[in-house]
Amino acid sequence: MSQTVRPAPLVQHIGLPLLGLGLAVVLWWAAVHFLGGQSLLAGKFSPANTWAAARELAGGPDIWRHAAASLQRVGAGLALALLLGVPLGLLVGSLAGFNRLTSMLFQFLRMISPLSWMPVAVMVLGVGEAPVVFLLACTAIWPIILNVAAGIAAIDPQWLTLADSLGASRRERLWQVTVPAIATHLLTGIRLAIGLIWVVLVPAEMLGVNAGLGYFILDTRDRMAYGELMATILFIGLLGFALDWLVRWAHRRWAGL
Repeated sequence: MSQTVRPAPLVQHIGLPLLGLGLAVVLWWAAVHFLGGQSLLAGKFSPANTWAAARELAGGPDIWRHAAASLQRVGAGLALALLLGVPLGLLVGSLAGFNRLTSMLFQFLRMISPLSWMPVAVMVLGVGEAPVVFLLACTAIWPIILNVAAGIAAIDPQWLTLADSLGASRRERLWQVTVPAIATHLLTGIRLAIGLIWVVLVPAEMLGVNAGLGYFILDTRDRMAYGELMATILFIGLLGFALDWLVRWAHRRWAGL
């Protein structure tokens, strides 16, 4: 009987992803040079022009200053979402009455695009940091609530019975049983929240702030620095990928404990 030859792990985990990236660059080059025809504007978005702009940006302070501003907003929005979302998720998962009271309201609100709140956020909070952080928190709060509630529902009732039989107080049961049990669900919610935040971040940073990756994209467009524009778009994807990898790494570490 013939045996199926499987690719080596190094090829599977490194070679194939790199091949996929290489094919994407080839398609990008072909789209610019063939589908773009003789357009001078299309040539400004070429991989070569983008690479040259990326090297220049990497050696200067601008892209890093804007990235730092964006990451600070992401951290503030995520922190606010955790501050509100974790207690609400605990209530939804623990109290059946509270779940019935809020389920329809929460499902309705989470279906509203966070960007729809832009005009309201600007009118109430003004222009600047506050409306951006508000929009990011509105984006991140729902996966946190839902995943924390799912973590509560997944707790083995025998754990709670054992804690009660040992005379654990309500606080001890929370920190010794509930929090460890929902940790992986919470990390899943944080990963989903970061992915959603990263999508909303760029348009949210067009609300009158003077720093951030979203602002920098508008700046490159206004300066007609199209190589820098494409380099910034790719940098946003790379930074978002790195954040997602960090959360996945934390998830695996916690799940392996």
